[in-house]
Amino acid sequence: MSKKLYLPLLAVAAVVIAACGKLGALSADNFTVTPQVLEAVAGKVPATITGTFPEMYFKKKATIEVTPVLKWDGGEVKGQTYAFQGEKVEGNDQTISYKMGGNYTMKINFDYVPQMAKSELYLEFKAKVGSKQVAIPSVKIADGVISTSELLGNALGTANLANGDDAFQRIIQDKKEADIKFLIQQANVRSSELKAAAAFNEDVKAIKEAENKEIKNIEISAYASPDGAFDLNQGLAEKRQDNTAKVVNKNLKKSKLDATVDTKYTAEDWEGFQKLVQASNIQDKELILRVLSMYSDPEQREAEIKNISSVYKNLADDILPQLRRSRLTLNYEIIGKSDEEIAKLAKEDASKLNIEELLYAATLTNNKAEKEAIFTKATKIYPNDYRAYNNLGKLAYEEGNIDKAEGYFKKANSVKESAEANLNLGLVALTKGNAASAESLLSKASGQEELNEALGNLYIAQGQYDRAVNAFGDAKTNSAALAQILAKNYTKAGSTLSAIAKRDATTEYLTAVLGARTNNSSSVYSGLKAAIAKDSSMAKKAATDLEFAQYFTDSTFASIIK
Repeated sequence: MSKKLYLPLLAVAAVVIAACGKLGALSADNFTVTPQVLEAVAGKVPATITGTFPEMYFKKKATIEVTPVLKWDGGEVKGQTYAFQGEKVEGNDQTISYKMGGNYTMKINFDYVPQMAKSELYLEFKAKVGSKQVAIPSVKIADGVISTSELLGNALGTANLANGDDAFQRIIQDKKEADIKFLIQQANVRSSELKAAAAFNEDVKAIKEAENKEIKNIEISAYASPDGAFDLNQGLAEKRQDNTAKVVNKNLKKSKLDATVDTKYTAEDWEGFQKLVQASNIQDKELILRVLSMYSDPEQREAEIKNISSVYKNLADDILPQLRRSRLTLNYEIIGKSDEEIAKLAKEDASKLNIEELLYAATLTNNKAEKEAIFTKATKIYPNDYRAYNNLGKLAYEEGNIDKAEGYFKKANSVKESAEANLNLGLVALTKGNAASAESLLSKASGQEELNEALGNLYIAQGQYDRAVNAFGDAKTNSAALAQILAKNYTKAGSTLSAIAKRDATTEYLTAVLGARTNNSSSVYSGLKAAIAKDSSMAKKAATDLEFAQYFTDSTFASIIK
């Protein structure tokens, strides 16, 4: 055989052998993973894998199944299997050209578990050419998993819960009122009305003698009814004011009572007239009220109302006489117990405190055990008030006893469903990883000051990081900083972290994460040192945290986490 003929035959044989032989290994270069380093989002590990079968690789009678597998020490989880077929295979899977090769896309979405922090993503293959099983080595295509979003669990420990606030007021404004009635076009105080003035004077005396009450002043407001000439009514109202003041001052002097008396008069009491008509059952009431709204001139009002002849007699008999009066008002303050008295009674005899005073007593101490004792007493003395149960739950939550806290919040809601308890139960649900339940509970917490912060935590749990940042606003909390880091708003995250007053291990760890993301090694080192000093378990976390992957071979980093 000539050499010229021998070489072409060898080439043909090579093609035949290649067409019938093994498929061969695939390289990591044949795959792109987005994101390049896997990341936990909303309790999942999502990613998109774009793969390429090279030219002259996918044999025409071949079938290949590709399965993403995330592996870690002691475990693994498999994703959805994707199937592909060659050009001469009958089936419904994606067909790949032998000559041209082909691209394909796969989605993964694993449930996150902490062990995934130190893991690797592989593709495993199951292949046949015809009926013959063919081996394709598995390929590592990514590292994973960045789990910074899971720090939400830590951040929730310092979340601001809704308190069942007291409505305690040390000084309560109160008043007592009485009326002196006058006959039409008269201003003298009749003997029958002197009894009302005397009774009012007794009220003044009682308030003056009470230990916990203090008189501010007495107001005399005199009126004339809005019928008749304006000048006449003005004179009547002024005389009624003066005559009433004489009676009141005489009674005060006789009882040796000292009080400031302020006087004023209103010539025509249209405001009082409107209120009485509105509250009455007078025929054509709406017509009268419409006249009042249409005309502002007193004389025109009076003329139009008198034209409604069917009702004017009723007005003259039932409404107008009530407006010929002087209103006596005793304004005074009720002075509540001092802080010292309330604190002492809360310890020695809480039954002598009303619920508002008892709840207020808990604000007078920073000792959590004392607060708990006060709220416990409140639940026994006032079992039908939800706030003490809610506040006991808040204390338990702050101590990290989530189950105990949940029990108290549910008890609070069983007494009376409230926005406070629902918000707090929403945070409990988030702490337990139940975002759906949290969303439902937070929808029943409208009006609470802490709601936006709670919603920010919910949005982090749902992977809605930009929305979380907006919800937190200018809040200076670990959760707010976490949302800003996850949304890649690093400038705002730095400002938030530096402004957090009570820095804990999570605050410091987030500072280190932010430093790693912004290539600030000094922040990485100082943040980790502070975090580990406050919580030694942070060292173990940092050792496998891919946020610090570029520092794994760094001697300073190694010395910090050792």
